[in-house]
Amino acid sequence: MGVAMSIHSLPIGAPAPSSTALPPALLLGLIGTGIVKSKTPPMQMQEAREQGLLCIYQTIDIEVLGLPASALPELLTAAERMGFAGVNITHPFKQAVIPLLDELSPNADALGAVNTVLFRNGRRRGHNTDWWGYKAAFERDFADVARERVVMFGAGGAGAAVAHALLMLGVGHLTIVDVERERARTLAAQMGARHGTTRLATTDDGRAAVTHADGVVNATPIGMAHHPGTPFPPEWLGPKQWFSDVVYIPAETELLAAARRIGCRATNGGGMAVFQAVRAFEHFTGRTADAERMSRHFATL
Repeated sequence: MGVAMSIHSLPIGAPAPSSTALPPALLLGLIGTGIVKSKTPPMQMQEAREQGLLCIYQTIDIEVLGLPASALPELLTAAERMGFAGVNITHPFKQAVIPLLDELSPNADALGAVNTVLFRNGRRRGHNTDWWGYKAAFERDFADVARERVVMFGAGGAGAAVAHALLMLGVGHLTIVDVERERARTLAAQMGARHGTTRLATTDDGRAAVTHADGVVNATPIGMAHHPGTPFPPEWLGPKQWFSDVVYIPAETELLAAARRIGCRATNGGGMAVFQAVRAFEHFTGRTADAERMSRHFATL
């Protein structure tokens, strides 16, 4: 029997099948650009396999397909009609997808960014698992670092999630820097409404902000293969600071490598990628994911 004929609906929260039963199937996707090397598909498929599910996870890269960003509504509709249980959303669609959804989880609504969409009973519900993923990874890797003053570069969808996570982690003062000044101001106001305006600021003088910071975060796509370079000159960093990059492909960006040479305690976005996938899997399936198992699998990819 072909794969297409073996796929059937996965009841949310369904128990693992018996050894003789046809395994429940899950059809998922990732929509974005420059994502052909994403590790999310193999992570989701392997965790599903470990739980007795058949998962087919399709990468939907608009660059590979030769489509413009305006094709997002068409792609969502196609996935929904083809029986996808849901899709992950990445750059550059985390904010653009919101008007196309029927409802948002409280965190997605507060952040104004979505990275996980569920298709249920003819409705589309958006979630944000990025912020939880970043927070969980930070607690694992940087639990003991100073965090009174932090500078974050990037005020897009990833920046919104990271800013929320940092403030939830107890960062005393967060300065946001973005090439689009108004976008930085909008995010600062958005986060300030939830966490207190005295904890947020924006600046055009990134160098001065970095000089006085305990840690620095790159929440831009700069450093990815399709966005080479660094969001700021590496020499701005000092050896007593920590540096966190949300990029994980490549595993070591130009800025991350430079930060380590300078002596910074530094990490890439691999932890965030794993933990956001953990929470997304739980939304898709209604089952608890094994975070340690997914981390081990990620390390082998």
